[in-house]
Amino acid sequence: MPNSNHHLTHEEARKILNKFNCLDIAPVLKPAEKDVIRNALILMANLADYEILGICADTAEEGILAMKTYSLAFGYEPPSNLPTPEGPVYIKLNGKNGLCYVDSYPGHHRGVLVSCQSFNEGGINEMYGHLPLDLFV
Repeated sequence: MPNSNHHLTHEEARKILNKFNCLDIAPVLKPAEKDVIRNALILMANLADYEILGICADTAEEGILAMKTYSLAFGYEPPSNLPTPEGPVYIKLNGKNGLCYVDSYPGHHRGVLVSCQSFNEGGINEMYGHLPLDLFV
């Protein structure tokens, strides 16, 4: 894994993030691993026009904290006054228009899916995850 002082290329960032694809439950990471993944994700997000977040968490509080920290990392103002249903939740946030919803979630997935979206065909249109809920905490 490249060290965090090294400037990642687009391909290196993609390789780092692709390790999380198809994971049902995001792994617990060491701080140094989080640094590398944060850098890779920010690089890919900066190459895209906007992101859509899909968050699966054990509680609304945990999910909303993940949504807020990821939003701020991507330069979005996180929505507030969201409902907090009991039990596991799914949160979807569209970074382009700020639309966000929270719903009860009966599934077993846990973590954050980040879908990088570009307006043009040659841009970044890729999804990464499940990434750790606490990646930006």
